[in-house]
Amino acid sequence: MTYVNGKTAVLTGAGSGIGRALAVQLNREGCELYLSDISADCLNETLAMLSRKEIFADMHVLDVAEKLSVHRWAENIAETRGHVDIVINNAGVGLVSSVENHRYEDFEWLMGINFWGVVYGTQAFLPLLRKSQQGHLVNISSVFGLMSAPTQSAYNAAKFAVRGYTEALRQEMDGGNVHVCCVHPGGIKTNIARAARSGDSDLNADERNSEFQKLAHTSPEEAAAQIVGAVEKRKKRLLIGMDAKLISLVCRLFPVRYPRILGMRTGTTGKRLK
Repeated sequence: MTYVNGKTAVLTGAGSGIGRALAVQLNREGCELYLSDISADCLNETLAMLSRKEIFADMHVLDVAEKLSVHRWAENIAETRGHVDIVINNAGVGLVSSVENHRYEDFEWLMGINFWGVVYGTQAFLPLLRKSQQGHLVNISSVFGLMSAPTQSAYNAAKFAVRGYTEALRQEMDGGNVHVCCVHPGGIKTNIARAARSGDSDLNADERNSEFQKLAHTSPEEAAAQIVGAVEKRKKRLLIGMDAKLISLVCRLFPVRYPRILGMRTGTTGKRLK
């Protein structure tokens, strides 16, 4: 019997990537699920992939950037469930643009999902986690919450913010019944680059995805397995992939020189990493 068997988990961004892989693994291990995503079609695809149809799984179309919608979802779950055991704030999007050419509406769109979505999900579900015998809150940051990169300033800002917010919360929850973990995935083989908005990039969606996949060495399934393991072991911080571990070390040792050491190409236009 696995640790998550018989528990109840809430998961955002469950329509693809790490979120879908988490849903599949949690279901396989006997965990009941409340899944959300902005796409109903993607959620239905995820539900169809769940191997244990006898295990409860509910889907909810949700824009995590809408505070009232997130809180309403939590209230509806509270009415029928009373508590939840695991909350994973996973939903995220990408944006490729230099700072000079950022459009405010794109920056605000990304922050609404990648940062405020985490805040809303955390605060809406903390009361339900408090009612669990052992609650687990997992917020997904990124390796870009450890280092910065050209054309990724908005994504960096959101993921650094998630890191700071989650680490502060972890200290506040210390000694209580809610375990808090901040996750920093390295390159994961998902479609985030293809789906990203682009400001001034010289690459189209397919080209961005091709470049990203060259740097992505970890599958969503591998990432999901490590996240579920971090819940069981009550890890406070999780680095996924050797790339994340290397970047974390280099950034701590060389906080100013890491772009050169990691071989990042900045130039005068700051287009992309090697």
